[in-house]
Amino acid sequence: MRIGISCYSTFGGSGVVATEVGKALAARGHEIHILSPSLPPRLVGFEDRINFHEVRASPYPLFEDAPYSIALGSKMADVADHYGLDILHAHYAIPHAMAALLARMAIPRLKVVTTLHGTDITVVGSDPSYLPMVRMAIRESDGVTAVSEYLRQETLSTFGVDRAIDVIGNFVEPPGPEHPDCRAWLAPKAAFVLTHISNFRPVKRVLDVLKIFERVRTEVPTRLVMVGDGPDRLEAEAYCRDHGFASEVRFTGKQLDIGTVLNCSDLFLLPSATESFGLAALEAMGHRVPVITSRVGGLPEVVRHGIDGYLEPVGDVAAMAAHAVQLLRDEPLRLRMGSSARERALTTFAEGPIVDQYEALYRRVLVR
Repeated sequence: MRIGISCYSTFGGSGVVATEVGKALAARGHEIHILSPSLPPRLVGFEDRINFHEVRASPYPLFEDAPYSIALGSKMADVADHYGLDILHAHYAIPHAMAALLARMAIPRLKVVTTLHGTDITVVGSDPSYLPMVRMAIRESDGVTAVSEYLRQETLSTFGVDRAIDVIGNFVEPPGPEHPDCRAWLAPKAAFVLTHISNFRPVKRVLDVLKIFERVRTEVPTRLVMVGDGPDRLEAEAYCRDHGFASEVRFTGKQLDIGTVLNCSDLFLLPSATESFGLAALEAMGHRVPVITSRVGGLPEVVRHGIDGYLEPVGDVAAMAAHAVQLLRDEPLRLRMGSSARERALTTFAEGPIVDQYEALYRRVLVR
């Protein structure tokens, strides 16, 4: 099959998943065309059967802001026509699914598959100014997927649509070789390493991460590694300085090689206000790292409480910190949870079966 994949060029879950799905499909012999405003971080190096198409909105004096959605739809139609694409797979309803529907109007033989990742439904989609367009994108797509059962139910209740939505989760690959010296330079002289990876937006509750660490550090020698960047980073750094433990926290910024960080981590903290899936948690699990997270959204579909880690109510910093101290003090328990987490990540959320589901969906929509 010839498949176009449209996504954001971000370090976040949707950009990662879209790129990894494209790479997996290319490895199976499909011809993949990725459309994005810039090269996605996970699309590094030359990949056979993968083509990248940069989408740029040309400035025009009439427009205050260049219309990216129109530029994307036009690029999709051009690529689909020139390369004979069978399917456009849009990751996120806005603008990708809407642009794909525009491209289908220009190239009627095209099929459109839309994958919903979370904020396109729970935040953007529920905004009254966008809701009608998101509803139309869901109704008019030839196939729709959601990354969790939670998100599927949220979509149905928010938009009142009556259609089939396939739940196809995210996946992780087996970790690469460990970096033997990473612990020394990530957290010198620390007995344990706690890690958080996110886009540092309010929904990630990064101050809760710091408050958990603040409690743990008084009980167990440890360091905190904060990977990523975003609007709440400055406030987080200021909190560390104001509370006297800035030297014990390392802010790394955005990183391509999160595998090295996770290989050197003992626990992963994700106290989010909501997560439609929680790809960062799954990636930590794949590296044998128990996860302490919030009991919200799709996270209970990924992390099993007391088996792969712990889930607590949003904002319950005390309970999350207590679990962290328990796991750091009880090495057999921590190692057992880490092994269970890895097994779940690499079996329930293995690449092969999940890519099988996407292929099956593509075949179904092509014969309609």
